[in-house]
Amino acid sequence: MTPRPGTMRLACMFSSILLFGAAGLLLFISLQDPTELAPQQVPGIKFNLRPQQPHNDGSMKAPTDGVIRDSSSRAPRDRSPREPDQPPLHPKTGARPRLRQRRRRLLIKKMPAAAVSMPANNSSSETSVRPGPGARDGRWASMHRSQQERKRMMREACAKYRASSSRRAVTPLHVSRIFVEDRHRVLYCEVPKAGCSNWKRVLMVLAGLAPSAADIQHNTVHYGSALRRLDTFDRQGILRRLGTYTKMLFVREPFERLVSAFRDKFEHPNSYYHPVFGKAILARYRANASREALRTGSGVRFPEFVQYLLDVHRPVGMDIHWDHVSRLCSPCLIDYDFVGKFESLEDDANFFLSLVRAPRNLTFPRFKDRHSQEARTTARITRRYFAQLSALQRQRTYDFYYMDYLMFNYSKPFADLY
Repeated sequence: MTPRPGTMRLACMFSSILLFGAAGLLLFISLQDPTELAPQQVPGIKFNLRPQQPHNDGSMKAPTDGVIRDSSSRAPRDRSPREPDQPPLHPKTGARPRLRQRRRRLLIKKMPAAAVSMPANNSSSETSVRPGPGARDGRWASMHRSQQERKRMMREACAKYRASSSRRAVTPLHVSRIFVEDRHRVLYCEVPKAGCSNWKRVLMVLAGLAPSAADIQHNTVHYGSALRRLDTFDRQGILRRLGTYTKMLFVREPFERLVSAFRDKFEHPNSYYHPVFGKAILARYRANASREALRTGSGVRFPEFVQYLLDVHRPVGMDIHWDHVSRLCSPCLIDYDFVGKFESLEDDANFFLSLVRAPRNLTFPRFKDRHSQEARTTARITRRYFAQLSALQRQRTYDFYYMDYLMFNYSKPFADLY
């Protein structure tokens, strides 16, 4: 049975229409802008570009040294700098087209350091320590470079000697010495004998708890509950603050800090350190100690104190005033944004206050918190105390604080140390 001529004509016409339609569709697609065919971003949500941090050689590298990675730790939208060179809004939907991979790489290369957004881990971006609009003179730029160098030294020491620390999870114990100031989004790790009393005064002023640092008494600073510690928050609160707040600590030359602690706690009347530490030290390390000394714990000498410090079987535990900074603040676990030094305390502190946009009339206090009539512990005074020790004791004390010397780039205090 042969098909009718009319049926064949209809089949040919239908096939021709399909071919012309397919050709027209292909031509239409080829003339379209490919970005208009990509899925659209929801209006108001920024691109999830992973921020990059500058290498020492100026190239860009994705951050890999964060310890806690939590999606809730991103910086708030109102504080994230806008990405440069973004494509225009789509005329119909009002959303920006999704960037292709090559376009993303080009954008990241063109982004200046000040425009990199904050990482979603416990490390604020490098831009959290950038000079403000009124502080971009040569001195501030020099201090900014100094900050980069200090953090580089700290990271290298951690990578070399504490590589396993970066893979551990942060626990409340690791952040128990960190104080929180929410208004200016500051986390401060307290290092005793490195300006901590005045730093806590400054944080209280920043928080609006006092009009002036000079108005805050010593007992209010150390025994009050005005400032919260980071370990008092739940895990989500800890993670969020570690990821979005500016984290800072101040350090001091380790031998000088040790002598300062000894002078403060053992050369002046003290209702805690004499009975708790003094009595145990005298009973263990002083031959023929008097009954009065054993009763009060007063009169501990510096060599006896160092014997206690170096004894692996100490008669009484460690104390925060002479413990390692690496144990107090966990700098190999928490990536601090700002590392200040007691030796340049005033300049570093006021630079930091400018970075967090503190009120212009707030400067770091100059007054001595306790024993104001007594000279501050200096390098010269420190050498006088260490002259009471043998060469072996000095070496062992240097070994005890070796990580602090290395991590914060302090020189060996005596030429015979190795």
